[in-house]
Amino acid sequence: MQPLIELLERFTDSAPLQALIVLGAAMGVAVVLDLLVGWLLPWLARLTHHDLDDELARLLRGPTLKTVVLLGLLGAASILDLPEQAEVTTRRGIATVLILVWCAFAGRAGKVLLTSASQATDRFFAVEARTYPLFDNLIKLLLFALCTFLLIDTWDLNAGGWIASAGIVGVAFGFAAQDTLGNLFAGVFIIADAPYKMGDFINLESGERGQVVNIGLRSTRLLTRDDVVVTIPNAVMGQARITNETAGDSPRHRMRVAVSVAYGSDLSQVRRELLEAAAGEELVCEQPDPRVRLRRFGESGLDLELLCWIPQPVLRGQALDRLNTVIYERFGASGIEIPYPKRDLYVKELPAPPASS
Repeated sequence: MQPLIELLERFTDSAPLQALIVLGAAMGVAVVLDLLVGWLLPWLARLTHHDLDDELARLLRGPTLKTVVLLGLLGAASILDLPEQAEVTTRRGIATVLILVWCAFAGRAGKVLLTSASQATDRFFAVEARTYPLFDNLIKLLLFALCTFLLIDTWDLNAGGWIASAGIVGVAFGFAAQDTLGNLFAGVFIIADAPYKMGDFINLESGERGQVVNIGLRSTRLLTRDDVVVTIPNAVMGQARITNETAGDSPRHRMRVAVSVAYGSDLSQVRRELLEAAAGEELVCEQPDPRVRLRRFGESGLDLELLCWIPQPVLRGQALDRLNTVIYERFGASGIEIPYPKRDLYVKELPAPPASS
């Protein structure tokens, strides 16, 4: 800084004017860097085959310009003959803004890197769609801790006292927020163990069924077939019995259509009608082949099941409606009786009243 002051003194002895010159020079450098970063880096980024460096170059532009301007303000403040306390406060204030600017940039850059890594599963097997929220929240936590430490160090605060106070507050918070902490830990275990992922259709033993639309550290959100979002705490999800309808190598789902026919019906004809009904429905997959099973001898008739596959679990209600409609029409046209409970009532003849004397 001293050589710069000596150079400025050749032009003027006025400290405010020297500060303005330094600030103006910083603004000029910022304009040059804006042109350089705004043109050269995107041009270099376009030479690659992916968009990661393009996004990072775009994010780097703002923090770089802000840093140059803030450094110019710091130089101008050093030239001015400010009181000691005012100079220290100014330096710490500018350093605080720099820390916040670059921590914010690190958060955005980390999000971009995580998104790119989750899409390149062949290279980064640990980061994928189901583990993305875990790494995202971990980066945010680390950046928050780093930013807090730098701010404490910048303002020369008593870190020991802060740590002791944080420990006491943490113990009190732990007792007061046991349920919240339980949800947080359960959310970490759900993300790591992956009993379900975003987009899966799951059934809970409590009766809820829907598509997973969000997996957070505190709760999981399901979108039901009624277009209603149900929020379930992760502590409940961690202890519940979950049936994942879309887990596995294929999103296909096998559905069961229960059918009853009267005793004495031709089973060969019944099977043929059911299989033809499934074959004519466009929502039913051709492979695996539909099949019919005789399940039990019911009270009023023979209970059968048509087993067929549909492309996605979300189509179950629509496919069941279509199949039931077609089966009913085909049974009516073929003369196959669909039984219903029947009861025969026998009235016992009462004895004649005794003759009066």
